[in-house]
Amino acid sequence: MTSLTLVRRIRARPSIVFEALTTPDGIAQWWGPDAGPVLLAETDARVGGRFRVRFRMLDGTEHESTGEYLEVVESKRLVMSWQWNSGGESEEDGAVSRIEIDLKHIDAGTEITFTHARLRTEASRASHERGWAGALDKLVGRFSMERIA
Repeated sequence: MTSLTLVRRIRARPSIVFEALTTPDGIAQWWGPDAGPVLLAETDARVGGRFRVRFRMLDGTEHESTGEYLEVVESKRLVMSWQWNSGGESEEDGAVSRIEIDLKHIDAGTEITFTHARLRTEASRASHERGWAGALDKLVGRFSMERIA
């Protein structure tokens, strides 16, 4: 098994970033690796609650993931299971991996540390890294023109 970790700085308070990570409206603004739309975002951001997100990429392919919230600490940390319902890497069919997201207040806003662990292969890790990098860059861009205060 393998994992990836990405770090970004976002010009928004941790509470605002947390909302973007846990609400359907927030997720619709950044989920997915390219400019394709989020078609469905369902969340129940509490321990034991579930999420489901479906998005379409610019090449027309659709991907859907689901999981359970394992740890929810308002404005600080999210831990959730992750599984592809459709699309995604074939190596991950039927596999459940783990996402950990830590938010840290910094002078410029929030530092987000995003880890996707328990991926089955190096190829899957590389593909997920490209996908999450694109999504997190969209999240950063979502707040780049807004004030922190």
